[in-house]
Order: sequence, then structure tokens, then C-alpha cells
Amino acid sequence: MKNPLVSVIIPVYNGEQYIDDCIQQMLSQSYENLEIIVVNDGSTDKTGQLAQSYPVKLIEFPQNKGNSIGKNTGLEAATGEYVHFMDVDDAINPDFYQNMVSAIIETGADIACGGIINQSKPHRTMLIPERNVFYSTEDKLRVTNVGRWGYTVRYLFRKEFLKEHNLRFEEGRFIEDLPFSLAAIYFSKSMVMVPGATYTYIRRENSIMTTRTKAHRKKRHRDLRHAKEVRHRFARKHKFKIPGVPTGLFSLFFVKWFT
Repeated sequence: MKNPLVSVIIPVYNGEQYIDDCIQQMLSQSYENLEIIVVNDGSTDKTGQLAQSYPVKLIEFPQNKGNSIGKNTGLEAATGEYVHFMDVDDAINPDFYQNMVSAIIETGADIACGGIINQSKPHRTMLIPERNVFYSTEDKLRVTNVGRWGYTVRYLFRKEFLKEHNLRFEEGRFIEDLPFSLAAIYFSKSMVMVPGATYTYIRRENSIMTTRTKAHRKKRHRDLRHAKEVRHRFARKHKFKIPGVPTGLFSLFFVKWFT
């Protein structure tokens, strides 16, 4: 299949400011065989109404359920051979899917990984100069730095691979990407790094990660601590070390009490 269907899953809550631009990005891609799935997570603004004006598969929740449930629901509804998770307020370059699909088909990899530009944390920006395929756990963890930066938005996943390993997002958590991405990278037989496919992470002041209410801050801290604990348990269970991340008992004590 030369142009397999790619399901793009966009979970969104009160994203009326961004939904038009996000969908327009999808429709302007050089790769046209896209299934755009918008999961409207109980928005109280015009997100759903605006999304309905485009050729998308719209799933609407009557009330807010959280990003993880939105992503899992989108994954269940996806009919594409490949899956990408997109945040409504971020950006991708026009050839993102063309380059990701070409690389994953030509190499037979389970996962394609593009570059990322992090506007708020430039030290987390990672651009990819050339295509390379990696097979060993050590190499895959090293080149992606997935043990520290979980961003699922960087990856194009073969849907059947996710299904084979029953990979889903833990529901009810703000920090859902790190455990998911770490497990996916570990279980993949091979992963290809893709130049010319760049995701731009844009920090928004009204996002889940920047909300300043006391309750949100406490939950973010709890969920970050939980994600790190899950990361450590997964590494110990499968007997590998995460580059740049200590995984011993002391590190778990540190994560539990000092983060």
C-alpha cells in the first residue's frame, strides 16, 4: 500500500482558539490520506461546533473526562494503519506525514520518530539530521531520550503494533505520555528517526500544564511523581537502564519524597 491511511487523533477541551488552525494544518499537509479524529472532551465553548464544519470524525463527550480517555477513545475509533497523536494548539511542518509515512514504510519499523522544537524549553529541542533505524533497546532509548521526554506527539505508531502490546494511556492522569512512550519504544522491534518531520510544541498559558490553580498544581506534581515511579518500575521489570536516569532504590525514594 503506497499511501496507507493515517489516523490523526486530536483530543481537545475548550480549544475554540486553536481548532481551526489545527485542522487546517491537517488539510494542508502534502500527505492527503488522513483520517482526522477530533475528540471533543466536554468543551463548554464552540470547539465542537467549529470542528463540525470540517471533514473530520468528531467524537463528543458530554462532560470533561481528561486527555488520557480522549486519546484512548480516539485510538479505539481509528481505522488507519498508522496513528499520530496531535495537540490542538501545536504545529507540524507541511511535509510531516509524508516524510514520516515514507520512512516507516520503507524501513518496516514499528515507530517513526520526528524532530521536536520546544519553544518554552529550548534544551528539549531535538532535530534529526538524517534517517537512521535503531533496533537495540539501548540505542532507541538513547536517540529519543524517551526516558526523560515522553512526548507521544513525536511519533507515528503502527496501529497493529500498539494493539499487539495493548498499549494505552493510563486514565485520570495529567502526565500520561511518559509511561506510554517508554513502553512503546521498548517493545518496538525497530524505530526509524525521520529528518524533515518536525513537531513544534507551543506553551500556552491556559493549558493543563500551565494552569496555576492550587488544585491543578498539586495534581500535576502527584501525576509527575507517579509517572516517574511507573518509569522506574518498568525499567526494573524489563531489566534495562534509562540513559541519564538513575533507576535504583535510592532514586525511587528521591522521586517519592523530593519531587
